[in-house]
Amino acid sequence: MKTLRTSVLTIVAASLFFIPVHKTAAQVSVSIGEPPVCPYGYYETPPYNCAPDGYYGPEWFSGGVFIGAGPWFHGPDRFYGHVDHHFDYRKGYHGPLPARGERPADHRAEFHGEARHDPHGREAPRERK
Repeated sequence: MKTLRTSVLTIVAASLFFIPVHKTAAQVSVSIGEPPVCPYGYYETPPYNCAPDGYYGPEWFSGGVFIGAGPWFHGPDRFYGHVDHHFDYRKGYHGPLPARGERPADHRAEFHGEARHDPHGREAPRERK
């Protein structure tokens, strides 16, 4: 009797390997929400903190309005714009950052950046610099 029960359990367990598995398609939706409201734009990578005046070059603005970066970029394809690494927290900047919703200063800082980034923070290829 004990042998019969062990044999049945073994057959049942082995048959589980041969039962067809039904694949179910999963749909994933991620909402990124609204872009940060920052006076001089925001960094291109999470947590999308406001960037200080002088980080982005003039080509990142259209009519004084930031064209976006990261998931909210709404500029031309294959875009690379100038940035100033002196104001990049990933490169050691520890100075003040504007708060979200803050108004821009009456007089903007003069831009001195040499680096070029795409809207996701990647450096421009050598031929694009």
